[in-house]
Amino acid sequence: MLPAESDSYQKLHLKDLPQPEPGPGEVLIRLKAWSINYRDFAVASGNYFGGKLKEAAIPLSDGAGEVAALGEGVTRFAEGDRVQSAFFTDWDDGLPRSSPALGDGHGPGMLAEYVVLPETAVVPMAESLSFAEAACLPCAGVTAWNCLLEGNRPLQPGDKVLVLGTGGVSILALQIARAAGATVIATSSSDAKLEKVKALGAHHTINYKSTPEWGSYVQQEFGGVDKIVEVGGTGTLGQSFQALGMNGEIGLIGVLTHGDPPDPHALMMSAGTLRGIFVGSGAMARKLNATIDANAITPVIGKRFAFDDAIAAYDHAAGAHSFAKTIIEFS
Repeated sequence: MLPAESDSYQKLHLKDLPQPEPGPGEVLIRLKAWSINYRDFAVASGNYFGGKLKEAAIPLSDGAGEVAALGEGVTRFAEGDRVQSAFFTDWDDGLPRSSPALGDGHGPGMLAEYVVLPETAVVPMAESLSFAEAACLPCAGVTAWNCLLEGNRPLQPGDKVLVLGTGGVSILALQIARAAGATVIATSSSDAKLEKVKALGAHHTINYKSTPEWGSYVQQEFGGVDKIVEVGGTGTLGQSFQALGMNGEIGLIGVLTHGDPPDPHALMMSAGTLRGIFVGSGAMARKLNATIDANAITPVIGKRFAFDDAIAAYDHAAGAHSFAKTIIEFS
């Protein structure tokens, strides 16, 4: 559950705007579905990197739909193509670099019927997915892919992966890791949610309320892990240091918890790596989508809401009963 100050999304309201037109190098998308990420609450509350919003803005980075029109010079797409947004507008490939991001209150947002994006901010959907399923991927899916398959230590078959919690990034990481032949350990404070992740293929589960020293437990029971999908932040990072196996890697993704920076001694002793993950490139999204098609991965949708019920969707995504991805779609 998110803190009370994150409820600024209650100010969301519908507004009629002229239909945008694509300029040179741009694509007009007719949106069909959207998903909510933790980041969207930070943007609404003014606690995101760009600070408080100075004026009204269209929210959300994640959406999927059809190409409605093309600007001059666009070569990658045709009208009618099924596409999803990329998180960044011009990080298409290569090493991480600074790039404008969607839905941060300063660049384009996706929660609209029509959105114009640069060609480099558009990715073909996985052929096997619906619009709602594809809308789960631009932020959470690419983040999970980057954490597991990119960097200096890509995931290998037989590796052990620890995913924290049951949010969108963690559940998609579980599915990607299983497809890659890894052993997955998952944590949650809810036994009911742990039953759900078992059904999705998690090999082992840990209730972190009944096992608060879960890092030491992972080390003792499993000899540490090779990859950790660290969505918690400084409040869980010390336990992740304890859980990491020799030469393992922690993908630092989230800021869900806060606290003093942990003692890095355990990280040093494991010769481990702490790698910052800030979503990923368009090329990563395309590789993820190819893997989804090849392995029949279906993103997990916890609950769906109509476009007119966006505030209710935010309410659900912020609550204790949310699981995996919360979707907004046209009914």
